[in-house]
Amino acid sequence: MNWQELSFSDPWIQTLASIVALVLGCVVAQWLARHVIVRALAGLRGATRSGPIAVLLHPDVLTRVAQIVPTLVVQVGIRFVPNLPEKLATVTENVAAALSVLFAARALFKALEVALGVYEQRAAEKQELRSHSIKSYVQLGQILVGIAAVVVMIAALADKSPLIVLSGFGAMSAVLMLIFQDTIKSFTAGMQIEGNDMLRVGDWIEMPQAGADGDVIDIALNTVKVQNWDKTIVTIPTWKLMSESFKNWRGMSEAGGRRIKRTLMLDAGTIHFLQDEEIERLGQIEIIAEYVQEKARAVKVSRGMRARELGEALAQVPANQRRLTNIGTFRAYVLAYLKANADIRKDMTIMVRLMQPTPEGVPLEIYCFTNTTAWVAYEAIQGDIFDHLLAILPEFALGSFQSPGGGDFRALLEEEGSPARLPRQSYPNVPRPRPV
Repeated sequence: MNWQELSFSDPWIQTLASIVALVLGCVVAQWLARHVIVRALAGLRGATRSGPIAVLLHPDVLTRVAQIVPTLVVQVGIRFVPNLPEKLATVTENVAAALSVLFAARALFKALEVALGVYEQRAAEKQELRSHSIKSYVQLGQILVGIAAVVVMIAALADKSPLIVLSGFGAMSAVLMLIFQDTIKSFTAGMQIEGNDMLRVGDWIEMPQAGADGDVIDIALNTVKVQNWDKTIVTIPTWKLMSESFKNWRGMSEAGGRRIKRTLMLDAGTIHFLQDEEIERLGQIEIIAEYVQEKARAVKVSRGMRARELGEALAQVPANQRRLTNIGTFRAYVLAYLKANADIRKDMTIMVRLMQPTPEGVPLEIYCFTNTTAWVAYEAIQGDIFDHLLAILPEFALGSFQSPGGGDFRALLEEEGSPARLPRQSYPNVPRPRPV
């Protein structure tokens, strides 16, 4: 080929030059979009504090929007390329249109991600908003955008109307339902959970069947992530939270008090009526001094009435007398101790009650609420309460039940001439009950 004979009037030279000019136009348009327009629009974002405009002016969103510009240039400029076959021009235009839809969908994906990030950032600053998660809605929006993008891209490549493409999906609806059944169930469950305010990010939940016992750290479209107290993470399908039961401790956190519900197992053999010297000694305990004095007066009045009714002889029979017990006085002491404790909520239930005796002893249940819901502080308060109650038991001539161990049997066997029974626990400086 003689290159000197080439002329710009040749058709293929014109076509090649037009294509090169179109490519250069795409490069220039891309550069202008990314380095001029994007930066200019991103600068306006500082003046917009919130709202959809602030999301659309985010640099990451604008960068993806800028990727659409070259495809638009191709769609417009391909028709100005001379001597290009009609079919090739149509195919090129359709491909460019499909790429425009793809880049637009990616920009919408990023806009939704930015919106989620902005929401979570504000939620972290305001604890009242932190609990509500919109991640499932964002993911659903991305799925819908993706489906719409695929439909429009197929329609663009096939040079058909999107309605025609959608009509073809009717036959595939059963397959699509099968593929997306978990997503559909999870979205429905998510709507019910959000509508009924059943679960929030930050809630402490228990779901033994899923091995979950900890804080909810993420609520997505298909899954809910729970970080257990041992720092393991359990992933639960969202729809399972509607089909199965779980315990949410949010009410405890919002109430501001955490319940203490624990029992002391008292040795039934140490329960007895109080003697006069014991009543006098227990009356010196400040928090129950008034209680002991009032009860002592009531007992004295009751004895006088019984003496008048039954006579002096029958009134001296212990079974005919009203008497104080060490366990009843101890119960009053525990109640007064809890009410005087600064770590216990006074506006919530405070109760000390005796439960049904068991082979392991007589249960004395303490029921109250701490003034904090923090785990470590709660355990410290509970520990202090029971440390004190266990240590104060001998003052009331009471003992906690404890099954005999090897040391007890060994001491029994080593003791010469001991009776064939377990040694009874002794309490120094506490008078033993008088036989009745």
